[in-house]
Amino acid sequence: MAYDSELWRKRYVERSDLTTELVHLTRATDNKSKIDVLFEILESKTIRGSTTSSGFIVGQTPAVCFQDAPLNAVGQNCWFEQTYRKENEWAKKRYDPIGIIFRKKYVFKKGGRPVIYDVTSEAKDYLPSDQWWRIVNFDLNDSENIVDWSHEREWRVPNELKFKISNVVILFGNNSQVKEFIEKCNEMGKNYYLEARGITTIESVVC
Repeated sequence: MAYDSELWRKRYVERSDLTTELVHLTRATDNKSKIDVLFEILESKTIRGSTTSSGFIVGQTPAVCFQDAPLNAVGQNCWFEQTYRKENEWAKKRYDPIGIIFRKKYVFKKGGRPVIYDVTSEAKDYLPSDQWWRIVNFDLNDSENIVDWSHEREWRVPNELKFKISNVVILFGNNSQVKEFIEKCNEMGKNYYLEARGITTIESVVC
């Protein structure tokens, strides 16, 4: 069933578990803070895709990842990841509660699509290899080795996503990060916090 944009938004507004926006989270690296990484993304106006080695991408095509979840759910995912890493030091750090929010229709027009959750080997049988970037392994066969990332309701864009600052809402974990970011912008002579579609924090919806 197809319907116009107004009805589409109305359907989403009346569901607390759905959203018309997509969240891309980033993370600190060994030599860069999370604020520095976010700043570099905004400077380049480009999010470069992860690969098989740097992320969990199937096939040869890099992909930019998003969560199709309301901010409170994104916050819950971030909290679980942080707690899990504290309890399991070997666990890979996947993201911090900081990033960029895009309208879903914007990402769709850029080639973004929901991922396909399935057993990887089975999904490869019905997808051409140039679409393997959409595969996220999903396997409930072994109760001692559950593979399920569907809580992220992931979307992906192949290769990279180029954008204008006016297309994004900048997302922070808390207000202290907002202050740090604004100070860095002022220091570097940038107006990203004024050019962006908005600024918000996860703290504002989960605390």
